[in-house]
Parts: sequence; C-alpha cells; structure tokens
Amino acid sequence: MIYGLVIFVSAFLLFLVQPLIAKQILPWFGGSAAVWATCLLFFQSALLAGYAYADVITRWLSIKRQAMLHTALLIVAAFMMPIIVAGHWKPTGDEEPISRILLLLAATIGLPYFLLSTTTPLVGAWYWRRHRSSAPYRLFALSNFASLLALLGFPFLMEPWVGNQQIAIAWSALFGVFVVLCTIIAWQTVRHGHAVEPAASGAPQGVKAPAEGPGWLTWMTLSGMGSAMLLGVSSHLTQNISSAPLLWVIPLALYLVSFIVAFDHPRWYLRWLFLPAAAVLLPLMAWLSDSLDLAKVTPIYALGLFAVCMAFHGELARLKPGPERLTSFYLAISVGGALGCLAMAVVAPLVFNGYYELYVVLAVSAATGLFMPWGRTASWRLAGRVAAAVVLSAVVGASWQGIATYGDRVRSMERDFYGVVRTRDSQGDVVFRSMIHGAISHGGQLLREDLQMAPSTYFGPASGYGRTFSSLPEGPRRVGVIGLGAGALAAWARPGDHWVFYEISPAVVRAAKAEFTFLAKMPGTHEIVIGDGRLALERESPRQFDLLAMDAFAGDSIPTHLITREAMAAYVKHLKPDGVLVFQATNRFVDLMPAVKNLADAFGMQAVLVSDSPDFDSGPEYWLSTTDQVIVTRNKAILEAAAVREVATPIQSKPGLRIFTDDYINLVKILK
Repeated sequence: MIYGLVIFVSAFLLFLVQPLIAKQILPWFGGSAAVWATCLLFFQSALLAGYAYADVITRWLSIKRQAMLHTALLIVAAFMMPIIVAGHWKPTGDEEPISRILLLLAATIGLPYFLLSTTTPLVGAWYWRRHRSSAPYRLFALSNFASLLALLGFPFLMEPWVGNQQIAIAWSALFGVFVVLCTIIAWQTVRHGHAVEPAASGAPQGVKAPAEGPGWLTWMTLSGMGSAMLLGVSSHLTQNISSAPLLWVIPLALYLVSFIVAFDHPRWYLRWLFLPAAAVLLPLMAWLSDSLDLAKVTPIYALGLFAVCMAFHGELARLKPGPERLTSFYLAISVGGALGCLAMAVVAPLVFNGYYELYVVLAVSAATGLFMPWGRTASWRLAGRVAAAVVLSAVVGASWQGIATYGDRVRSMERDFYGVVRTRDSQGDVVFRSMIHGAISHGGQLLREDLQMAPSTYFGPASGYGRTFSSLPEGPRRVGVIGLGAGALAAWARPGDHWVFYEISPAVVRAAKAEFTFLAKMPGTHEIVIGDGRLALERESPRQFDLLAMDAFAGDSIPTHLITREAMAAYVKHLKPDGVLVFQATNRFVDLMPAVKNLADAFGMQAVLVSDSPDFDSGPEYWLSTTDQVIVTRNKAILEAAAVREVATPIQSKPGLRIFTDDYINLVKILK
C-alpha cells in the first residue's frame, strides 16, 4: 500500500540522516559526546515542529490546501540536496558550540528533516480521511520499524563499507523518490478523500471510540521520560568508550524497538513482565553508575533502557486516543520527547557542575510508578504504590552512594560542553593530585615542592613519551601537545624549549592553571591554543615541531577524528622531516595500534609500540600508570636509540582494516 510505503521511506530517511549528519560534524567539535546529545536535541525539536505542522494544517486547512502547501515545501527541499555540510561552518575555536551546531543542522538539513518528520502524523491523517474503516496506529509501528532498520544498517552495513559522502548522495537520491511518492499521495487524497463517509454513529466500523482518560500532560510525561532515559544511557556509554555512530545507534535502536512493540498491538506490552523488570533494573543501573567495568555495565544499561522505555511507551500506547485525535496525540509525544532532550542536553549541564542527570532521570523514572494505574481495586492500587515506593527508595539510596563516590576527595569541579573536570588529592608518602576528565585521570602531580616537576601518570621515564624525550638530540626543542590535561607532559620541558598546547576545553585550561604548577614551573616558553587541536593545526602555518604528542587518548572515549588520514596530513605538515609523533593509545576497549600503523604506512613512516607496566607491588611509584604509546617517525636514530630499541615492539597490521578517513571510520574493526 502506498501510504505504508511513504511512511516507511520517510522514517528510514529520518533516522538514517541522524548518525550520517552527526558523523560529518563530529570532527569539527572535538569528537565530544555532547555533539550527539546536541544533535538529538535538534532532531527532537524538528520532530516537534513537524508534528505541530501536521496537527495545525489538518485542523485548519482543507485537504486541497494541505496538498498544495506540502507539495510546494517538498519541491523546495528537493533543491537543497545533497545533504553535505558546507566547510564554512567549521568553528575557529571561540564559538559557543551548542548554538553553532543547532544553526548548522538547521541550515543543512532543517527543511528536509522537518518535512520527513511530518510524514507519520500527516500521512496517517490522510490515510484516516480516505480509509475510515481501520485505525492508522500500526503505521506508527511501521515507521519505527523502518527507523530501526536505518539505525542498525548505518554502523553495521553501511559505515564499514561505504564512505559518508556516498551515503549522503544515496540518501539525497532516495529523498527525491520520497518527494514524488508523497506528492502522489497528497493529490490522491484530494481526489478520494471523501469517498468513504464516517458511520452514522460517529465511531467508524472496526475502531473503538476513544475512552475518556488522561490527556496531553500524561502523554508528554511518558514520552519525555523515555527520551530523557535515552540521552542518559547514551551519554554514559559514549563518555566511556567513544563518541561514534555505533554507540549512538544502539541505545536509540532499543528506544525505537520499545515504540514498535508497544504500538504494533496491545498484546505485545506485557505489564506483568516489563514493570517488574524496570523495577529491578532501575536500582541496579543506579548502583553501577560509577563502575568502569563496561563489559558488565553495558548489557545491564541496555536491558534497563529497553525495560524502562517499554514501560513508558507501553503505558503510552494503552492511553492512545481514537484516530480523530491522531495528530494531537503525536504532537504530545513529540513535545515530551523534545522536553526530555532539552532537559538532558541543555538544562542539566547548566544546572549541575557534575554529571548528575543520570541519577535524576533514574529517580524520576522510579517515582512515576507512584502514579501508575495499578489496578481496579483499592488493595491492588495500594500494593502497587508500596512496591513503587520501595523501588524509589532503592534508586535514591544507590544514587546517593554514587554521588558521594563521584565527589569523594574532590577539590574542584567544573563542567563545560566537553565534559566534567575534577581535581582530586590522594594520600601517599607524598600527596598526589590528579585531574579527572569524565571518569579517567588526565594527568597528575606530586605536591611536594622538590617533586612537582617529576614525570608522572602516563608520562613516566619508562613510558613511550619518556623514552622518546630522552632519545631526542640535545638543544632547544619545539613541542606540540594535543590535549593539555593537567599539563603533566611539561615535566619533560628543558630550557630553550617552546611548547604549544592545544586544548578544546576551557575548563581543562582553568584547572591546569589553578590546581597544578606544571605550566608555571616548566622551563622555556609555552602557549595555549583554545580549540580543537586538529582544526587549529589545519589553519596554522607549519610549526616545525621536533615532537608532536597526541594525548587526546588518555581516556577510554577516543575522538576518532584524530586518527584519520586527513588528521595525519595536518600532523605531518607541522613536523620537521626527522620529527616524531607519539600517540597515547592506552585504552581498555579500542585497539588503536593497527589504525595508527595504517596512518604511518600511508605517510612513509615507521610505527612501534612501547608499553609500560610499573611494578606497583615492589615499588612506591603510585604516581605512575600503565601505558601503551605508539612512536611514529622517519627518524631511524630515534628508533635505534637504546631507550626505545630495548622495549619497542612492532605493530601487526589488522587484515581487512582500511585506513581511516573523515569519510570512513570502522570502529567495529578495532573494538577489543
């Protein structure tokens, strides 16, 4: 049926464009997990605008005027193809990122995305106008199924094999097909929209009359809680592994599956299964919120997200009105979804100086159980509310413990678009102060006066950095560092050196200056460039660095745009012919070594791995960390220096792993 086909195609395009366009702009904004959260805010807001448009025109315009207006907008949108972001949107480093991302998305995909978002409610209303013998709610399940195919298809079927621009061109061509099909439906509805008259009773044959019950506020709340839970889980995963389409789409796919199951047929929503599952998993998610054992945490969070969204969306489906209120119902759902995204992506970072919103959404989700319709009898209602109160108490208790752990021994805490920066003191023979960005230490310092410039954490004497610095020729050096952290790498500075630190987060710079003394005490001179390091290097004239340190990999969430061929070209541009690149490749989940080797091979350089595992049992060096660092250079003297040669190991190529580019990154291939 053509109505179902149009809804299927529009939903497929609607959700394929989300990771597609976000991946295009991710390198411009530091590869931050917040980029995806901001994109989701735009997508939900555009969806709200589309649903509002559908509701307004079906209420106030005749079917012929609806067709004329919609056809005109479709034609305008067709001339905006292809959906490839213009280069002039690249930030220079001092822009406010959220507003720039929203403006960029509006200019690039605003009208096409808006029109795609109108399709499910608008075509559903047209379908109802022409075929009043059946309800169109299964079309909503169909649209979510198409969305799911697009989401899962992108990281598993498209991204590993096809470049981003090729996908964008194919998307644009399919959008042209959608324009034609949607125009045909609009004018078919004009011709045949009055062919079937409503039954005399006012309730069409085969369709139940809408039951009286909760309305807009309840619909918005249930939808908004599902949306907030989606962002909470997505942020938790992407902060700790990588901000990449693979980890964006899995939570979003689970979210969509819950819509599909809930709205396909009432028999699929089993309250006796999903409500108890949510009641068990909500406290467990709160309890594990500070765990870095992602092999255990990720499945639990995935199950928790699905169970909680099934509960919210199942209750939402139970409360759906008759088809004559179809567009209002969809509008309420979209308002709730947009508000949930707004709360998590914009309000929470402004209100909280730490990452606390996950605890809030878990607690509020549990609290909604106090208002659920638990049964027809007073005893059932009381039992349900008592059970909900127990679950809420467990979630609050576990959250309180997580918040206490999060703030334990923290001296300072600041949050910006790129994450939460904390400093923490640890007691030992000498007090050690560390900087924690997200959940991972980004350098630290011994506080005793005579030890403040001692190499520490990932930069000890036996690390790849330590061995490379000790192997460089005598004399002043020019050093570039992408990723300031605490400034701990400056322990290797010497008189006459000039160092350039590239740091995207102003909060990190403030903490490095206020809480640590590396920058103040380092010999030689230094400068700090605010903004994404790769973009800054692309803009600048060649710096002629002796060493360029890629230290944006100290955490487990990697900015993949720093390991592409285009990024490597920028690095090589700033290196002396015999200069050295050192990549921080310490990571529990992603194997960066083969990807870096591909880059080295492509530019005629050699890459070796230096691993360092300090013996914490036999020595007092609690300020050092286990590290994996890759040295990349054409300078054979560096590679043959005793400090490097005695520990360096060759890196094996990974069969089938292509060189990463801005257009092609296959994260699946390098997951450990």
